[in-house]
Amino acid sequence: MRITFHGAARTVTGSKHSITLDNGTGILLDCGMFQGLGQRTAQLNDDFGFKAADVSIVLLSHAHIDHSGLLPKLVAEGFNGKIYCTQATKELSEILLHDSAEIQLHSNNDKQNEQYFTVEDVLQTMEQFELIEYDQWFEPVEGVSVLYTQTGHLIGGAAIHLKVLENGKETAISYSADVGRARHPLLQPATAFPQAEYIILESTYGDKHHDLLANKNLDTILEWINKTCIEKKGQLIIPAFSVGRTQEILFLLNQLELEKTLPELKYFVDSPLSLKATEMIKTYVGEFNERLQKVLEVDDDPFSFKGLRYVESVEDSIKLTEYEEPCVIISASGTADAGRVRHHIRKAIGSEKNTILFSGYCGPESLGGQLLSGAKHVTIAGNAYEVQAEISQLKGLSAHGDCDDLCNFVACQDPGYVRGVFLVHGEHRVQESLAARLSARSFYPVHIPALHESFELNVHVNVTGLVRS
Repeated sequence: MRITFHGAARTVTGSKHSITLDNGTGILLDCGMFQGLGQRTAQLNDDFGFKAADVSIVLLSHAHIDHSGLLPKLVAEGFNGKIYCTQATKELSEILLHDSAEIQLHSNNDKQNEQYFTVEDVLQTMEQFELIEYDQWFEPVEGVSVLYTQTGHLIGGAAIHLKVLENGKETAISYSADVGRARHPLLQPATAFPQAEYIILESTYGDKHHDLLANKNLDTILEWINKTCIEKKGQLIIPAFSVGRTQEILFLLNQLELEKTLPELKYFVDSPLSLKATEMIKTYVGEFNERLQKVLEVDDDPFSFKGLRYVESVEDSIKLTEYEEPCVIISASGTADAGRVRHHIRKAIGSEKNTILFSGYCGPESLGGQLLSGAKHVTIAGNAYEVQAEISQLKGLSAHGDCDDLCNFVACQDPGYVRGVFLVHGEHRVQESLAARLSARSFYPVHIPALHESFELNVHVNVTGLVRS
């Protein structure tokens, strides 16, 4: 049995991990798109590092594009097997993949227009989805049993656990996908999972501690609204991914309204995708945490409030860039590397009265990463702009767990039975920090795979149970 890391290897996006059995069965854990890596992005997305036709099944953890975004390309290149996921993940994936196909078709940003797949490819991909339930073992191929458990990262999101029977031995492998925060603003926390021999663990915030004060983001966003829109009469631009992050921000603004502190302004969500995702997420109240359940007792729509406006058509989005009054504009993408938010940033960036408030992680080469690092000049759609607007970040608003959440996620495991941990979905220096934390908790060995690096599992009866290929 061989495991190979074809994405999210010493970087955060492009999750793609293959398990190849001795009989040739190919299992792909996620098929994500690389994002925010500058000129390398297109090259990384062009080449999987494996043949699509060699994949027997796909086990999809959740709908975010960095985990699902290249599924239609996989299908277009010859994958004809089933894609297993939860009902919510299928619904969100369909929304996101159609949107991605449209963006690729009509992209007019400053990067070369890469079209990895078409709307027709998305339609075919959705035909290959197979629905499963949480906490129920199923057998997608002979000799392989699979269990999905909740991670508290995104509606429908799951960690994936495999029991592989090969050469008379059963091997247990767990893939965390993205682990949510124990104090996620919307969702229940991750659940415990069965003992594993090998663990593939995300590491996005493996060297960070999130602020434990639940109201800090509430105070921060209110401060920026007052400072930018009320005091300076400017506009507050909030880049936010349409699925997950936008709903968290809407929930915060709704909370301010319930507390009667939300300033009377217009709040624009310039993303038709956000509207679709928000309406869909509302139907999965069973995954909401206790705090949100209590909010629902007094507010039947925790994502709506006075002054909220959704902008759907391209024409209305263009009109919004001409709007001069103080307002808040929430628009995708979260890293500002694509989508309508780039037009709003281009308009706002040259004035000191405006603020661009990022709502999550931005890769260092993305437009968001450049702005957060203090760049004085940036290029948008081929034109250079001087940065005069204030740049800030809601640092505590993340759907990813911090180093404590990640260590707590694996706390249900007996380290004595774990024969190897592989860290993925993180920057290399962050992974080294998390590796030290895990080693201190007796998880050993901890590996940080490079892109396309392979490991053979169970090839020797020794302390590690693996060798590097």
